Amino acid sequence: MRLDDVRGFVFDVDGTLVHRAGEEVHVIPGAREVLERIRASGRPFAIFTNGSHVPPHGFARGLRDAGLPVADDQMLTPLRSFLYYLERRHPGAGVRLFGTAPVEQYLAQAGVRLVEPEAAEGAEVVFVAHVDEVDMVDLERAARAVINGGRLLTGSYVPAYAGANGPIISRGAMVTAAIAKASGTRPTIVGKPSKAAVAVIGEQLGLPTDQLVVIGDDLGMDIGLGHLGGSRTVLVRSGISGSIDLDRVPLRRRPHAVIAAVAELLDLL
Repeated sequence: MRLDDVRGFVFDVDGTLVHRAGEEVHVIPGAREVLERIRASGRPFAIFTNGSHVPPHGFARGLRDAGLPVADDQMLTPLRSFLYYLERRHPGAGVRLFGTAPVEQYLAQAGVRLVEPEAAEGAEVVFVAHVDEVDMVDLERAARAVINGGRLLTGSYVPAYAGANGPIISRGAMVTAAIAKASGTRPTIVGKPSKAAVAVIGEQLGLPTDQLVVIGDDLGMDIGLGHLGGSRTVLVRSGISGSIDLDRVPLRRRPHAVIAAVAELLDLL
């Protein structure tokens, strides 16, 4: 599959452009060259990670420190698509957030009305981002808010993502699962893959999503996002779905192309 006629690009981060080992970020060979080649062509790209422990500009800064040419406004995360979803579906709603202090500050500055843990049972929305620690009483209050009619939203519901030393378990998904089980509710994903994420991508790049290509290592998350937006999709074998047997995957869920690592894109651009 050639990508000469693609008008815009969407990249995953972990397992696609970088591998993380603790606090260290290791750029995958060819990642910087691919982004620079796209930038030189005049075509836009966005980076979408399902990570949500820091605001988008924090991720962008970390990728720049690692050597990747990523501007703040090119970085998308579930926090951006959460804001999009909230504004359109629940404007002005009280939100009980499960997240880090930097994320709480980011959302408050964006105008989100955050509900204190003690008043969580009256929250109209419960949103789970990355969580470092969780209190059982807080989980119970959040579950009661959902039982009382609140909406349970999560940035990501995949069990793990790719790390340098194997899968990194998603704490946000574990917290979401606990609230969902206790409340008998299915959570709504606002990160990858979701319609909110597709909408934010189109808005960011200023292009119809059927004119984009989505490149990532996770079959369900990244390739699923691309299919949801009608985009072309490329599965990179350097991450979480590296060993998956695509012959066992239904045709509608398969990527349009498969490469071993991101450097192979240099021959397709």
